[in-house]
Amino acid sequence: MTIFLGLTGSIGMGKSTTAQMFRDFGIAVYDSDAIVHQLYAGKAAPLIEQEFPGSTHDGEVDRNLLSKQVVGNETAMKKLEAIVHPLVRQAEEDFRKSVIQHGAILAILDIPLLFETGREDRVDGIIVVTAPADIQRDRVMSRPDMDEAKFQSILQRQVPDAEKRKRATYLIDTSKGLDWARQRVDQIIKEALQSADKSGQTDVLDQADPDA
Repeated sequence: MTIFLGLTGSIGMGKSTTAQMFRDFGIAVYDSDAIVHQLYAGKAAPLIEQEFPGSTHDGEVDRNLLSKQVVGNETAMKKLEAIVHPLVRQAEEDFRKSVIQHGAILAILDIPLLFETGREDRVDGIIVVTAPADIQRDRVMSRPDMDEAKFQSILQRQVPDAEKRKRATYLIDTSKGLDWARQRVDQIIKEALQSADKSGQTDVLDQADPDA
């Protein structure tokens, strides 16, 4: 049996950095954002261009051009999701099959919109990456091409951080520093492996990333 933990968190909380920490410990991580980037440069590009003319450049989706057509437009966003989400979920299924075939005990599903897309029942536990609102804001507003309107539009589409924390199995507060977060990741891995061991999984060596 493979334990799948969902990793999620609102924009600017440090989820990507946390996901890399799991990889550093040898845990397989499915990165839905990375999958979207691959799709935007591949099979999703012509489908998105057909629905949103002028959103691609040299056969790849230009995120800035696409954002101008979908951000703040609920109808357009739903059309985009209808194109991308099925492809992302297929990639997730392929990842699940791969780690199970490799005998991994633990794997991470890095899904930013885990709660928003109703994916809680697809994981065995949920890790929420969090930070105080002022730190979140500072991180997000320091990004290139970010402004207040875009930030607020993104927040409106995400389940509030407070609600995510209530529904979490594990919490990682990235405002406490990288060393603290890394220790917390290590602790979560050990707890998950102990849980698997109690369920009958005894060979913890098989939990390493099959692609490492």
